[in-house]
Amino acid sequence: MQIQNYKEAINSDIFSIITKASEILEVKSYVIGGFVRDYILQRGAAKDIDIVTVGNGIDLAKKVASLLPNKPKVQVFKTYGTAMLVYKGMELEFVGARKESYTKDSRNPEVSSGTLEDDQKRRDFTINALAISLHKDDYGTLLDPFDGLKDLEKGIIKTPLNPDITYSDDPLRMMRAIRFATQLNFEIHKNSLLAITKNASRLAIITKERIVVELNKIIEATQPSVGFLLLEKTNLLEMILPELIALKGVEEVEGQKHKDNFYHTLEVVDNISKATEDTWLRWAALLHDIGKAPTKRFDKKVGWTFHAHEFVGSKMVYKLFKRLKMPLNSKMKFVQKLVLLSSRPIVLASDVTDSAVRRLVFDTGDDIDALMTLCEADITTKNPKKFERYHKNFQNVREKIKEVEERDHIRNFQPPISGEEIMKTFNLQPCREIGQLKEAIKEAILEGEIPNNYKASYDYMLQKGEELGLKIV
Repeated sequence: MQIQNYKEAINSDIFSIITKASEILEVKSYVIGGFVRDYILQRGAAKDIDIVTVGNGIDLAKKVASLLPNKPKVQVFKTYGTAMLVYKGMELEFVGARKESYTKDSRNPEVSSGTLEDDQKRRDFTINALAISLHKDDYGTLLDPFDGLKDLEKGIIKTPLNPDITYSDDPLRMMRAIRFATQLNFEIHKNSLLAITKNASRLAIITKERIVVELNKIIEATQPSVGFLLLEKTNLLEMILPELIALKGVEEVEGQKHKDNFYHTLEVVDNISKATEDTWLRWAALLHDIGKAPTKRFDKKVGWTFHAHEFVGSKMVYKLFKRLKMPLNSKMKFVQKLVLLSSRPIVLASDVTDSAVRRLVFDTGDDIDALMTLCEADITTKNPKKFERYHKNFQNVREKIKEVEERDHIRNFQPPISGEEIMKTFNLQPCREIGQLKEAIKEAILEGEIPNNYKASYDYMLQKGEELGLKIV
């Protein structure tokens, strides 16, 4: 066990107040887990701080709150024996040191009071079991019974105890192992990786919501493919996103192959992660080709085809979100829209006409920039000349979009002539002709036959109304 002093890590006033509160209650307290890990890795100031005390965590939280100048509110979670308060933008969670024992069908353990080392044993990884003492006699001392510091230096994710037991007891730890490996660019210890693969089926007892929290953190990492390759290698991905697994592999018929759409997808996600931190745009990149597995066909004349894969994929997005209990709201609709439109700019790039650009902007609205970012990330060719040409084509599309938008104002298009005005002009009750006129005006604007303004649209309405046999009142 390595012991050294980390007083500089805990020189904030909040830690001295925790020490004072601990003295009053005659307990020993420690800062543990992510705060310590991230300090040593120099990952910046942590906003979430875990405090473990060899005593009652709720009592300690209340005492700390009473000593703070702003007397923050303490949130108590009696079921878990924890309490939380917010101070200077930091969330501090307090818990009593404990021992845990698990049953086969649940990740919720039976809990009893324990020592600091008991509490460190129940931690998921050695790098998260590091603790710094807040007791006045050894203030700032690092307590590291499982050589977590050494694992931090080597960049290794390892469990304090037998990984087979650790992952079987709480299968969410398998997702967390992969998430930390992705975020920190660490390797998972070989025994740990084998244990994850062995216990992959245990993930079934974890709620979809908890799985998605970890999945989002992988997607939000600098290089998400690291996590997805580990999920695939350990058989976890098949349980979470079988739609991605279905993209794996290359088939050959009569000497013609298609690309492996699984690895292509991961490249696209990595590419887009360099351009945006938007979680849902990254989700769109992850799912943009999921319709290719069910639509894959071989045509002797043209080779492999994936007709309507965008449409099929957009329908699959809803089912996937529902299965994973993800929000069926505007975020889901955003991902659906981008999957549906993901090939439109590609087709447009070879023939950038004003009318095609107007229709793209009309269909995409405020998400046009996100769609273009997705399409640019979708360029994974290893041919430098093609890579440069494709990017140049998309740059031309972007410039055309800007030019058309400045001139025609199609984004979030609202028809210059309303249904009510059509009814008033021709003295109509609700009828089919009203829809026909509105559609005709919209099409004329999108095709560039008339400018997007009131006068041109009104004159066009009169002309089309006359063709339909309507009379002006």
